[in-house]
Amino acid sequence: MSENARVLKAAGVVGTATLFSRILGFIRDAVIAWFFGAGFSSDAFIAAFRIPNLLRRLFAEGSLSSAFIPVFTQYIVRRGQPEAFHLARSAFRLLSVILLLVTMVGIFLAPWIVKLVAPGFIEDKYALTLSLTRLMLPYIFFVGLVALCMGILNVLDHFAAPALAPALLNISIIGSVLFISPSLSVPALGLAVGVLIGGVLQLALQLPVLIRKGFRFWEKAQFLHPGLKQVGTLIPPVILGGAVYQINIVIGTILGSLLAQGSVTYLYFADRLVQFPLGVFAIAAATAVLPSLSRQAAAEDFDALKDTFAHALKLVFFISIPAMVGLIALREPIVALLFQRGQFDAQATRLTAQALLYYSLGLGAFSAVRIVAATFFAMQDTRTPVKMAGISILANAILGVVLMQPLDHGGLALATSLASILNLGLLMRALRNKLGALGWKSIIRSFGRTLICSIVMGAAVWATMLKIIPARYQTLPGLLGGVFGCIAIGLCAYGGASYILKSPELHVVLTEVRKGIRSK
Repeated sequence: MSENARVLKAAGVVGTATLFSRILGFIRDAVIAWFFGAGFSSDAFIAAFRIPNLLRRLFAEGSLSSAFIPVFTQYIVRRGQPEAFHLARSAFRLLSVILLLVTMVGIFLAPWIVKLVAPGFIEDKYALTLSLTRLMLPYIFFVGLVALCMGILNVLDHFAAPALAPALLNISIIGSVLFISPSLSVPALGLAVGVLIGGVLQLALQLPVLIRKGFRFWEKAQFLHPGLKQVGTLIPPVILGGAVYQINIVIGTILGSLLAQGSVTYLYFADRLVQFPLGVFAIAAATAVLPSLSRQAAAEDFDALKDTFAHALKLVFFISIPAMVGLIALREPIVALLFQRGQFDAQATRLTAQALLYYSLGLGAFSAVRIVAATFFAMQDTRTPVKMAGISILANAILGVVLMQPLDHGGLALATSLASILNLGLLMRALRNKLGALGWKSIIRSFGRTLICSIVMGAAVWATMLKIIPARYQTLPGLLGGVFGCIAIGLCAYGGASYILKSPELHVVLTEVRKGIRSK
């Protein structure tokens, strides 16, 4: 199997599992919105969950794996699997100790963490956020080990179990809202219990799969394997270089806490909607492509690496650009369909849709950055992404402060999008300087085709929405049918336009889908 085919197949597995998880995630958020609305308790939980959830995204969706996978792959290619497993066992034990210490320090420093994350919260709201933060910080221990398991399994060409892990977190939180929160005097504490249970379940899912792959935790290993130094030098810069979007989201939460009550919640739910296409394909593609890029980098086959990079980037644009246009066109009906019930009213829907508009503008950049950063990490170049990340984070903070005045919470979302576009431009230029020609003409042609097809799709969706949704907006079944009708029309328009323009990406995707159907 070629590396491009391997990447697409792996991305399909990760994307399908992530799709299932993200659907559960929307159900989770809908349940939280129904039970807590957009106000005191939801703001406190979302602010408190930012820290463990940020670390989940940093670890489970990239950074720890991005640092570990290139070194682990190098050991497999050059020294064989037994020595690579020796490295992994050592990493597992050392990471367990580090995560335990981080959790304990985090609990001790929780008052200062809350003041940093939500400086606008005072009195009862601050006290609740502090309690929730302390309860949820042990989740870091479990999700960090899940991330290491993910790196090992991905190099061994197993992607399903790590991708399914977040689904268990969502199921656990849903169960906690329905069955734990109602019985508590402070219902929001039930959410924290659900997060902890979800962390335990996620790790429990990985261990049997690793054992079936031949990995034995209990076998002897050095506590400080020589390869860990190489991994350790990569982790800090990889975290900063690969997690710009997540850090910028946290900055938005900090600034949002200074705005009107509910602003943090509006930003959170809008971000959740952007995370759907971002997770289902962009993060899935980055997860799938990193082992292939690492193998090519370890073998010093840079021509193949450039080909794999260009292939992955074109596929990411093929998915993310129409998703961006679709979210912009259908932003308010989608928010109303998913969240407008119970304590989450029409005003909350309108304000969440406003944030979604501005976040959506950066979806293509959010997605492409994952692929470009993965290419640098595969070559164990962490300095370049760190430099660009620092510029992007600084730009986001400045833009956030400037734009939050005229646009309120929408300005914070727009600042995040503009900072990500800047980050992508800087990374693209740096990669070209490092590797030379990367097939930019082919990438630009592909992007142009995708953009034209997306505009055609957007026009079709907009016209359909104006015709069928306003009349059905008052009832949930009508709104459900209207939104899915618009999505169906959009998919047909996008597929038809891609077929007419003879998009190679459409052919590649359809070919792999047919192979998957035949294999079943």
